[in-house]
Amino acid sequence: MFRNENILAVYVEHRDQLVNYASKILHDRGHAEDVVQEAYLRLDAAAGTRLLSEPIRYFYRVVRNLALDTRRSMQRDRTRLVSDGGATIVQISEDRPSPEAAAAARDELRVVEAALAELPERTRIALELHRFGDCTFKEIAEHLGVSVGTAHALVVEGLEHCRERLYRHSPR
Repeated sequence: MFRNENILAVYVEHRDQLVNYASKILHDRGHAEDVVQEAYLRLDAAAGTRLLSEPIRYFYRVVRNLALDTRRSMQRDRTRLVSDGGATIVQISEDRPSPEAAAAARDELRVVEAALAELPERTRIALELHRFGDCTFKEIAEHLGVSVGTAHALVVEGLEHCRERLYRHSPR
């Protein structure tokens, strides 16, 4: 099978940051590793059919989407089974929010996703690296080629924008 050397190099260089990013979403390092590996395989296949101008952006986007899908799947499957001698299996109720709370959370998530999409690319990347990738301001600064102070300002600017959007959206 043909391997795209550019995608492989990006994967090798950023694997740890991508796993940290997925771990923040999943709260499970093992699943995060699986998600990053799956993202690599998908991007490697996609790179064979088209030119990816900024592969690290695609990596983060694919990892984020796969991690969110995995998290949803894990939540659906989070059913505890208790066996009483192997003959009968009893399903224990799950810790789920009410339908109203789930709808409100989905609504807030849509607002935050829209707010993130409105941000300038550099600000959005800085915020995502900080909040989801567990990156320090120094790491963000190096990734974006800016000063640490600018990286901090970008993250603060992104957070304030998202907070403002949520505040405007929420009923008072």
